[in-house]
Amino acid sequence: MPGNVSNAAPVTVLPQMLCTAFQQTREIALQANDYRNGESQRGLQVASSRRKWVLAVRLSASALATLRAFYLARRGGTEPFYYYDPFAVVPIGSNYDPTGANATGRVTVRFEGPWQQSMGMARTDVQIQLVEVN
Repeated sequence: MPGNVSNAAPVTVLPQMLCTAFQQTREIALQANDYRNGESQRGLQVASSRRKWVLAVRLSASALATLRAFYLARRGGTEPFYYYDPFAVVPIGSNYDPTGANATGRVTVRFEGPWQQSMGMARTDVQIQLVEVN
């Protein structure tokens, strides 16, 4: 049928050395109507929250090069990939599979936002996040 969009089909996995560098957040989309008398109406726009992962650590030169190469190979946010959330299982990080076959803790994500980085003393800050794709 014309106009249909196919589901995301990831073909690669984020390198394991980068998986622990992200911190998970959740976002619930809602619609809010605020009135002049101070009252408001709020309603959910979605049935469940959307998970996001924000880069939470400063990266060494080798980790920065790995992340940058992976970002460019995915053409920014245009190609989905698998991310293994190391904190979704016990023991922590035991779910990583470089082939993407293990479904435990595996999430289909894409990069969100432009590449932004700033240099510091021996480390680099990168402003980038992963967003869950359903």
